[in-house]
Order: sequence, then C-alpha cells, then structure tokens
Amino acid sequence: MSRAILLSPPDVGPLEESYLIAALRSGWVAPVGPDLDAFEREVAARVGTEGAVAVSSGTAALHLALLGVGVRPGDAVVVPTLTFVATANAVRYAGARPVFVDCDAQTGNIDVGGVAELIRALAARGERVGAVVPVDLFGSCADYTALAPVCAAAGVPVVEDAAEALGATHHGRPAGGFGQAGVLSFNGNKIMTTSGGGMLVSDDTALLARARYLSTQAREPTPHYEHRETGYNYRLSNLLAALGRAQLVRLDGMIARRRQLRDHYAKLFAAAPGVRLLGAEDDGSNCWLTTIAVDPRRAGWRAADLAAHLGGRGIETRPVWKPMHLQPAYADAERLVTGAAERLFADGLALPSGSALTEGQIGVVLAAVEEFLAARAGASTA
Repeated sequence: MSRAILLSPPDVGPLEESYLIAALRSGWVAPVGPDLDAFEREVAARVGTEGAVAVSSGTAALHLALLGVGVRPGDAVVVPTLTFVATANAVRYAGARPVFVDCDAQTGNIDVGGVAELIRALAARGERVGAVVPVDLFGSCADYTALAPVCAAAGVPVVEDAAEALGATHHGRPAGGFGQAGVLSFNGNKIMTTSGGGMLVSDDTALLARARYLSTQAREPTPHYEHRETGYNYRLSNLLAALGRAQLVRLDGMIARRRQLRDHYAKLFAAAPGVRLLGAEDDGSNCWLTTIAVDPRRAGWRAADLAAHLGGRGIETRPVWKPMHLQPAYADAERLVTGAAERLFADGLALPSGSALTEGQIGVVLAAVEEFLAARAGASTA
C-alpha cells in the first residue's frame, strides 16, 4: 500500500543530521548550550529584531509575549476568530479574556476595521484592552500598514502571531517584527521545524530578559535554587536548537519550493469558476499552506467534495481553521463577527504544500485535482 501524501510533512535531511550529531558530540545535551544561543541570534537577524528567546512551543512564546507587553488578569485581548486555538488559549493563560474579531473576506487575515470598532466599544465600557494579537494566516502577513496606526492611536500593544509566517514579508519587512513582540512556531508541520519549539522575538530587550527569566522557572541568579515568583519550564533544548539552525540555513530554498507548488495550483484552478487561492496576490507570503476558497454557487461543488476526492486517493487536505467563536471551549466569548470566517471554514481547503513532497507526489496531487475539476466541468455541461 502506498504511503499517504501529507499536507506539510517535515523537510529534514543530511544537513540537519550533521548539526544534531555535532551538538550531541559537543556534550551540550541539556537545555542550554551554544547552539541555543546561536539559534536565537540567527533568527533575530532573520526577522530583524534586537533579540529572541527560544522556547518549547509557539504557544509558550505567545504566553510570554502577552505577559511581556503587560497583559493583566481581567484584560480584554483582541484575537482573530480565524486562527488555531493556541492564540486564544495563551490569552487565558495570562488570566485575560479573548475577544474575537472576524477576518477580511479576501485574505482571511484580521479585519482591521473590526479591530478599531472593538477597541472603541471596549474602551467605552471602561474595559482595558491589554493587546491585539493579529495572526499571519497560512504564511501571509496581516495588513500592518493599516493595523499599526489603529493600535498605536489607542495605546494598545500588538503581539504578532507569526507562527505560520517565518520568512514572509509585508512591504519588504519580515514577519515577526511588526509588534512590540512577535511569535514564531517550529512545530513539525511548519515552514521549518525543531520538532517542537517556538521563539519570541522583539526589539524590547527588557521584555526579552523578562521572558528568558520566566521561561527558566523564574530562577534567581544564586548558587542555590531561589524563586521569588512563579515561572515556567519553557526553554528550548540545545539539541532542538541545532536542528533549527540547520533548517534556517535551508529556509529560503524550502520557501521557494512551496511557492513553486502554489504556482502549480494557481494554474490548475485559474480556469475553474468560483475558485480562488487565499492570499494568492501576496508576493511576500511564505506559502506555508496553499489554501483555496470555493464559491459553491459558481463552482458547482464544495471544498468538502474535493477533500473527499483527494482523501480517497490517500492525499491529505485540511479545512480552514474552525473559527474560535464556534469552538465549544469559547462558545461564551465576546465576538464581533461578520460571517467571513464562517464562510471560509465552510468553503476553504488547505492543499498539500510541503517542501518535502517529491516530484512524483506533486504529480499525483495535481493529477488528482485535475481529474476532479474535469469531472465537475463535464457534469456541469452534461
């Protein structure tokens, strides 16, 4: 039986192996070590920030970032409803409450007008808005040109959730550097991976120092174990940092590979009525996941129909994120929604996009999509 073709499998090889072996042989197997320090410097240089703190997950980085910008228990934090649950969970870790805002219908990224409306409404009720957390969806940056002035005018810090967007840019500026703090993820399915891991990036050196302190169980600099406040076991290990350093060397090539695959999809769907690629006009996207949005009235089929067709051929796809305001865990959360995220959830589909996919696998996927489109076109003219 042939192996399934996965959505975004890890892309690792001989270079990663050599970095890991070198780290093992160096003796730095514990959480700290020279690869960890180097990885932080190299990622900060890539993103264009003053520094970085490598941690165990993107979720941990979000938690530390929210604490770092001053989010307090009871604060409202504006979060896009179209996101992975970690964005909302981290708000609760900080004792705050997420207030969900809908997405822009064309890009899937945060609705800037909705953010402005929510900030005004919350302030009018006397509530403190601790932060706005835009998410760079599927590797395309939010519209920071529009969002940054809105948040600055209200005195609300921005924590950029760039977990999906390392290597992406907005008007030439790298993802991760648009807020008081930015967050990256190196989960196994991301554009590059450390198996599991994440990073907090910022120009605020005091914020970074505080995050580093909290991420090591808030241990005081004494010969014995001294703790004056509650900390977290959030540090990334030196071995995983070594893996990340090798991945970072290859990052541009992996992005180029994903962009080539997106171009293949763009050509396939160009003649299909009612189908568009989400964020297709964003030249700065890292193309983490190529995602289509289907208008079933024009297309004559739904995203779920294509998913079933591909699934029957061992090809993995995934619906667009289920909006947070529809999640049972957040059913009672305040929200300002227009229906845009719900429509993308119903009619959006992420297609295999990984840089590790072989030419043979890509050929199988494209042929299966072409077969589906041809059959649908034939049915509509019958």
